[in-house]
Amino acid sequence: MSKKMPETPHLDQLESGPWPSFVSGLKRLATDEGKPYADYMKSLLGQLELSYQTRKGYWKGGTVGVFGYGAGVIPRFSEVAEKHPESSEFHTIRIMPAPGFFYDTKTLRTMCDIWAEHGSGLIALHGQSGDIMFQGCRTDQVQPAWDKLNELGFDMGGAGAGVRTAAACVGPARCEQSCFDTLKAMRSIINDFTDDIHRPSLPYKMKFKFSGCANDCANATQRADVAILGTWRDDMQVNQDEVKAKVAQLGRKEFINQVIRMCPSQALSLNDDDTLDVDNKSCVRCMHCINVCTKALKPGKDRGVAILVGGKRTLKIGDLFGSVVVPFMKLETDEDFEKLVDLAHRMLDFFAENALEHERTGEMIERIGLSSFLEGLELDLDVNMISQPRTNPYVRTDGWDEEVRKWNERKSAAAE
Repeated sequence: MSKKMPETPHLDQLESGPWPSFVSGLKRLATDEGKPYADYMKSLLGQLELSYQTRKGYWKGGTVGVFGYGAGVIPRFSEVAEKHPESSEFHTIRIMPAPGFFYDTKTLRTMCDIWAEHGSGLIALHGQSGDIMFQGCRTDQVQPAWDKLNELGFDMGGAGAGVRTAAACVGPARCEQSCFDTLKAMRSIINDFTDDIHRPSLPYKMKFKFSGCANDCANATQRADVAILGTWRDDMQVNQDEVKAKVAQLGRKEFINQVIRMCPSQALSLNDDDTLDVDNKSCVRCMHCINVCTKALKPGKDRGVAILVGGKRTLKIGDLFGSVVVPFMKLETDEDFEKLVDLAHRMLDFFAENALEHERTGEMIERIGLSSFLEGLELDLDVNMISQPRTNPYVRTDGWDEEVRKWNERKSAAAE
């Protein structure tokens, strides 16, 4: 006889708003009679209702894993197992996503079948970590589920104090705005850091994310310790005929409102003949005008990446955006990708040696200073790393002439 559906007045309230609720998904699984996970989810709903009643969480961690891996399974054991025995264990398996999140329907259906057999039927594509999250599994089913997922061609994702699962936008596979091959970049990094993902040995986690342009569809700047963003260093490509067509479509007033006035650096101006002037030196590559005028405007032809370090959510000192440490780097040839992997290794080694326990990269940089971090990576200071001049007048300029000389030498060497 199947378990009775619990009363959930508090959870029902979450379904009353205008937006889709996760509760509806849980209830659908719980009422899927005849499936092995139905009673499992009913018990879970009962425990979740209890949490909303008491305003307490009743999950605790532990140690659960699979053979050969030191990370990838997030264990959860219930503290109220006597009241809700069916959901006394609710572990999550993190699976590494395909670069660009590309899957065929056969693969997705097979994943669903595996989790319906061994888990709760609840899958999240994708968590903020970038992983495919197979949520809800008993301890004795973790290894069998993993074996089948591995046979399908997938590897375990990251967890704990190590290199975490990477994420990349669709890149050049589907997007004409992408300034580099995000898919190859992700594979290059992940293939080289596999051991650091599966066997955590760092002070805390480190994330790599790859976005083909400043639209940052992989959410790299905000969420990644190392964000690789596509950019360009020559002039934006402008098709004046298409600009005129867009002006005719929107009208001059609306074009000015939606494009010209929305430019954060005021780098755009519309001429009397409806052609567009671009002050490329002032352009910050934010992508807004290109997003509005996809036929008229394109990124420049001299494309590459900017590398930012230190992005993260709140931990010790609050949210941080990444800071630019490499303003521009070509990423086209195999040698270019090898340089990227080498830089990633230097970042990881410096982090491992200098970060405190439970300290993210951005917090380490805040503590030791960006100049010390750049010196440790053997990266030269570059004026393009600065978003705006310092406004504090009390700044020492000792050695200014010497730094100017070094800067000019680097520019001359780069031009040769």
